[in-house]
Amino acid sequence: MNKTFTISPLNENAALVSFGNVIDIDVNNRIIGLHKFLRQDSFSGFTESVPAYASLAVFYKGVSFKSVNKFLMKSLDELDFNEPAVVRPTLEIPVLYDGDDLDLVAELHQLAREEVIAIHTSRSYHVFMLGFLPGFSYMGTVDDRIATPRKSSPRILVPAGSVGIAGYQTGIYPQSSPGGWQLIGRTPLKIFDAGRSKTCLIDAGDQVKFSPISKTEFEKLNEY
Repeated sequence: MNKTFTISPLNENAALVSFGNVIDIDVNNRIIGLHKFLRQDSFSGFTESVPAYASLAVFYKGVSFKSVNKFLMKSLDELDFNEPAVVRPTLEIPVLYDGDDLDLVAELHQLAREEVIAIHTSRSYHVFMLGFLPGFSYMGTVDDRIATPRKSSPRILVPAGSVGIAGYQTGIYPQSSPGGWQLIGRTPLKIFDAGRSKTCLIDAGDQVKFSPISKTEFEKLNEY
């Protein structure tokens, strides 16, 4: 893993820890490890941190960038990111595979619909980050055999719960919105709900596995 990183000011109240423009699970685990550490044992003035694929935005008030930089450098140097993490159970997400782009993905890769479904459900996906919409999870990596570029023209409206593919990423739309990912199915589970104690079912660093369900099962489980 490339351990080279930079720490730079974003503005007078924020700094960015960056490992460059990479998509790498080891790097992402390092980012998430620092994110969790800051939430538990941070410096005076810390307000929030937001993880991305290979960077962490750190927000603070009433302290200088110099002191924040010193704390982050020391933390990154001393934290043992090879230490076994608390293992969370893999989240199983049921999906009705009937998406509008399922046939397109199958045809593009010269596969049957059933083969696309089997490939998509054959592995667990690492959640790199949340973004775009509250609760939208960027997961990877998608198998080469079904990795498909996003649509050239996004849809005006993607239904909540839609499961899509964009390149080597897969994700779930937590609410209805415009979007350009290739839609292969839909989950009946409400991924994001501001009224729940745990607003989002999925967190950065989680492992997610999709399981196929029938239309009847979807209707029984539907939370939308």
